Amino acid sequence: MKLLKHLIIPSALIVSLFLVGPWLIRSWIQWLAKDNVYTIQSVPGSPVALVLGAGLWRDGRPTPVLHDRVATAVDLYKSGRVKKLLMSGDNRFADYNEPAAMRQLALELGVPGEDIVLDYAGRRTYDSCYRARNIFDVTTLVVVTQRFHLDRALYLCNALGAEAVGVAADRRDYRPGSERFWELREVSATVRAWLDVNFFKPQPVLGDKIPIEIADNN
Repeated sequence: MKLLKHLIIPSALIVSLFLVGPWLIRSWIQWLAKDNVYTIQSVPGSPVALVLGAGLWRDGRPTPVLHDRVATAVDLYKSGRVKKLLMSGDNRFADYNEPAAMRQLALELGVPGEDIVLDYAGRRTYDSCYRARNIFDVTTLVVVTQRFHLDRALYLCNALGAEAVGVAADRRDYRPGSERFWELREVSATVRAWLDVNFFKPQPVLGDKIPIEIADNN
């Protein structure tokens, strides 16, 4: 009986930690981000907006989530809050090019081509933040993504050396089922982000530095 008791108690503690731990990490990262989320009107000015990829339809057009991220970044640009848009997405396959689709939409919405920079190796949020700092030499930026994703994105960018604030790109009501799935997925994704920063430290696709130059209009 004593042996059984000694086995049950540690096992229960391990199971409890496994179940509760991810939610604690998620809550902590939400707390870290709470004072760094702004509206387009209130966000501090920054040289660059980092726009994170979010999928394409089969015909290559941006999904509604990605469309809203680009449109929000365009509004930031037109309001003068940012000078350049860094479009970071996946382009591992010849027929799948998120950054190019994001650029095309931004052009259609009135952003000059010279103010759009493409990152073709933003396969994950971690990669996008890492490359923004280490490839594009961005030290201060505004992250543009939906609210459910923003806490993790801000945590990663700040942890990887880019001082980041965020603007949520929720411009419509998304499908309730999708939103519930995103929120649940975000718990495990946030744990992975925390592990990547503190333990795994993966290195994304790198290459030559491409510093983003901001013209001095003064």
